[in-house]
Amino acid sequence: MAVALTPHVQPGPPTDDVPRPIVARASGGDRVFRGTLRAAGIAVLLITLMILIFLILRSTSAFGRAGFGFFTTASFFPETSNQFGIAALLPDSALIAVIALAIAVPVGVATAIYISEYAAHAIQRPLIAVIDLMAAIPSIIYALWGLFFLMPRILGFDKWLSHHASFIPVFRFTKTDTIGNYVGAMFIAGIVVSLMVIPIVTSLSRQVFSQAPQGEREAAYALGSTRWGMIRTVVLPFGRAGVIGASMLGLGRALGETIAVTFILTPLTFAFSIHVLEGGGNSITAEIANFYTQYDAKGVAALLACGLVLFVFTLIVNTLASIVISRSRSGALTAAD
Repeated sequence: MAVALTPHVQPGPPTDDVPRPIVARASGGDRVFRGTLRAAGIAVLLITLMILIFLILRSTSAFGRAGFGFFTTASFFPETSNQFGIAALLPDSALIAVIALAIAVPVGVATAIYISEYAAHAIQRPLIAVIDLMAAIPSIIYALWGLFFLMPRILGFDKWLSHHASFIPVFRFTKTDTIGNYVGAMFIAGIVVSLMVIPIVTSLSRQVFSQAPQGEREAAYALGSTRWGMIRTVVLPFGRAGVIGASMLGLGRALGETIAVTFILTPLTFAFSIHVLEGGGNSITAEIANFYTQYDAKGVAALLACGLVLFVFTLIVNTLASIVISRSRSGALTAAD
């Protein structure tokens, strides 16, 4: 007698083993809180967009008069001619910011490492409070300190630096070697601005260093690493994105600093010079602060055009920094959270 064979059928998953989505109904307070945060985020974008639109509208006439020469002209006489531009102002601003970052980033990162990895627990909070207090000091205080305390005492060091480090082009001195020609140099302005950038770099770097995975720290110690070896192989690679982000925020602060730069610099000409120890130099923010009340409508439009260029430049730098951070390890972990 023939026997009918049934095909072997794989058993399917039980119907009661399907995960069920759990949706929690938001309370009234949660909805208000989410709505407030969403409105705050949208407001920031709208304010930034409105500032950009305002600068574009108010500076259109200046760009129309100067044309592309606005980016290549070193002189700045918008009231009497159409020959004005930022060929000297923008490089000077960038050079002051570079000097500030060259001082602030190493000092800030080293301070952050000490606070998070080496300092005793009893002094960590006082050190953090001091760093936060530095960030809260008004710019005018730093400007007055730099003008009346730092500048008279650093001129001798500037002269020594020009004599012994003149093989470096930025420290080469081309003017008459008198103390008066060292006054109001971009190097001094960069030092003062660096004091305002150090708290930003230190605070953000310390926070990201403290979040380095504890398991990887212990694994480094288990493999015989010293404390510095653990920091070099675990903490610093993990916090690279935080350091980059802190440096970019510091760059934005340095580029936009007005009061300290205005107090320190003594603008003599509009010619760009890389010799940072020589008196003179200018910046976009100092030019706006010095002349916005003295210029007529044409001059104010030219100053707003300078502000627009600085605004767009800052946006580009921050965007690039965001891309770098998002591709890093700590940035990816933050996005995942």
